[in-house]
Amino acid sequence: MTEPSTRAKIAVFVSGGGSNLQALIDASKSGMLHGEIVLVISNTSKAYGLVRAEKENINTFVYKVKNYDSPDLASDDLFSQLRKHDVEYIALAGYLKLLPQNIVKAFKGKIINIHPALLPKYGGKGMYGMNVHKAVFQSSSKVSGPTVHFVDEYYDTGGIIAQQCVDISSVNSPEEIAEKVLKEEHKILPYVIKKIIEGKVIRTDNRVVVLE
Repeated sequence: MTEPSTRAKIAVFVSGGGSNLQALIDASKSGMLHGEIVLVISNTSKAYGLVRAEKENINTFVYKVKNYDSPDLASDDLFSQLRKHDVEYIALAGYLKLLPQNIVKAFKGKIINIHPALLPKYGGKGMYGMNVHKAVFQSSSKVSGPTVHFVDEYYDTGGIIAQQCVDISSVNSPEEIAEKVLKEEHKILPYVIKKIIEGKVIRTDNRVVVLE
């Protein structure tokens, strides 16, 4: 498959520091990722990911449902922001909220999330950030690692695209797990988006295949 002639337009959703956003920005700037981050959205104005975006002159938008008269008005406004910037793909990079159903349906097969553990275990509502790493640590698991999956209407249930196992047999804390996993997150997220843009992620009802 040939690489698209124009750079794909990507929106990234964040809730915190945005180190995965930075990995995507760096991949875009280096040419590894044939895509451009055109919009960064957060559910909180305090997310440092917004600062990262502003430093790169990337448009930002703070999306808080409570600021609207109804959830429908909120989701309509979010959708209009995505359309305004001609967004083609969406990456959730440490975003802690479910996306509205109208967004999920409109971008089906073009929305991915990165989760800091090996799904399907250690997923679901409340399983994010250090909560995940504490659960992994307490389980005495010998491996962990990030999972990139398609996004649906629920937490962490979409089709798994790629995972990277990390040896945690010698760690002494959840924080050490977080550090090891995060390094792999920064590699796997740009890789998966690159493959999706190139049309090399094939999705069926039962499985997802990533082509070389």
